[in-house]
Amino acid sequence: MDNSEQLIQVIAAVVVRDGRYLVCKRPGHKRHGNLWEFPGGKLEPGENWLAAARRELAEELHLSVESVGDVRFILRDPGSQFVVNFIDVAAGGSPVPTEHSDVAWLTVDELLALPLAPTDRQFVASIFSGEKQSKC
Repeated sequence: MDNSEQLIQVIAAVVVRDGRYLVCKRPGHKRHGNLWEFPGGKLEPGENWLAAARRELAEELHLSVESVGDVRFILRDPGSQFVVNFIDVAAGGSPVPTEHSDVAWLTVDELLALPLAPTDRQFVASIFSGEKQSKC
């Protein structure tokens, strides 16, 4: 990868309700197509985590973000310039996918059985092992 390439910060919203995590299935024509991921997207210039979470979850799932918490895990997506920040997000409403092909509320054990995008798989493994990690 070219050293002049700038890293792009991405939020991955970790929304948990009743011990279940919200995940979404990526469209088949996109990078990591048909793999499952935590919802979110790229930060726009001048955006903070809360503004990015509100915009992305409203656009993608029609959810209303109430607050954001701590960054739980940071990892650079292999083969890209994206740095994915998994952040606790409190959101209201029922998800209605506008970009993804499906959504699900799953336990950690159920998540481990899914075909997850590579970065999301590492995050779920960290939840399962109880570790907090940061790898860039």
